[in-house]
Amino acid sequence: MNTTQIVNIEQKTLSEIVTDDFRSAAVFEKHGLDFCCHGNRALIDAASEKQIPAQDLVDELSVAFQSNESSAIDFNKLELDALVEYIINTHHSFVREKLPFITELGKRVVNAHGPNHPEVIEIAQLFAGVKAEFEGHLVKEEMILFPQIKKLAEVKRGEAEYIRPPFGSIVHPIRVMEAEHENAGAAFDSIKKLSNNYNPPADACNTFKVYYAESENFENDLHKHVHLENNILFPKSLILEKENQ
Repeated sequence: MNTTQIVNIEQKTLSEIVTDDFRSAAVFEKHGLDFCCHGNRALIDAASEKQIPAQDLVDELSVAFQSNESSAIDFNKLELDALVEYIINTHHSFVREKLPFITELGKRVVNAHGPNHPEVIEIAQLFAGVKAEFEGHLVKEEMILFPQIKKLAEVKRGEAEYIRPPFGSIVHPIRVMEAEHENAGAAFDSIKKLSNNYNPPADACNTFKVYYAESENFENDLHKHVHLENNILFPKSLILEKENQ
């Protein structure tokens, strides 16, 4: 981002800011600002909701944009089929690896600490709901929605002709995916509150500490995952489909 963009950044939405420069995601994560499912709020409004001075966020973003820790990938410029492959190889792989691992950690923590910390029982139940839905979610994306999006990318490059999918339009599966993203986001909002922002209690064992740390990492990855789909992949795919109908 250049100086002009920084000056006007308070009026940009969170999703637009992260789409323009992925380094801003870390700043928003730090302050608990949702840039994926609810990223359509202007920075100044989101800051007000969290009672954070907007200028403080602008200053932190300015520092982040000057850092050398920039993503090597400009996701907003990727071909849609390349973005699909990135999401599958990076985020879907992460989810598949972490779902059983975090579930097992949760069982151990509930068994050892449930009597003294009943909140971990509810946390484990919430995560079980995320696990159950997301296991099917990934399959639906990879078997139904993503193949059609990849075909649209091929059509755009003149490598194939547009064929209407059996399910009519990608509008329908996209709406289902977005609803499931909302469900996962709501579950993690509750998990974050129940866990005191992933801060383990004084009597927590190492497994308990790892459980909260892994849960926080999962939520952070989920935000980036959902941002790439909700704010870049899905809108661009819908435009492409409309152009070919």
